[in-house]
Amino acid sequence: QVQLVESGGRLVQPGASLRLSCAVSGGTFSNNVVAWFRQAPGKERECVAGINWSGVYTYYSPSVKDRFIISRDNAKNTVYLQMFSLRPEDTAVYYCAAKQGNYAPSSDADFYDYWGQGTQVTVSS
Repeated sequence: QVQLVESGGRLVQPGASLRLSCAVSGGTFSNNVVAWFRQAPGKERECVAGINWSGVYTYYSPSVKDRFIISRDNAKNTVYLQMFSLRPEDTAVYYCAAKQGNYAPSSDADFYDYWGQGTQVTVSS
């Protein structure tokens, strides 16, 4: 059973940077695809970034492209989401999700089999 635990969310001011971490246990970490989703109150869950097992293939939502960077350290079984130039509209609960196998990342939440509990990111002055 694959388990995912997110961390790093907190309150920051607009324009700040923040790095989220997703620690993955169980399964074969080096053979999975992982994505970050977010959900703000009253809004649908949105995929913001995804990365395949090797890091060669990545996906970014247009809303975060050029501001967020997804990466992974297979030696540490961890996927990161580095966020720059944060805006109030980035406020949401951020979740990581995973699927075992050699797949390119998908923006479809139904594609992923495993989910973390989420970490709150609040961007406010």
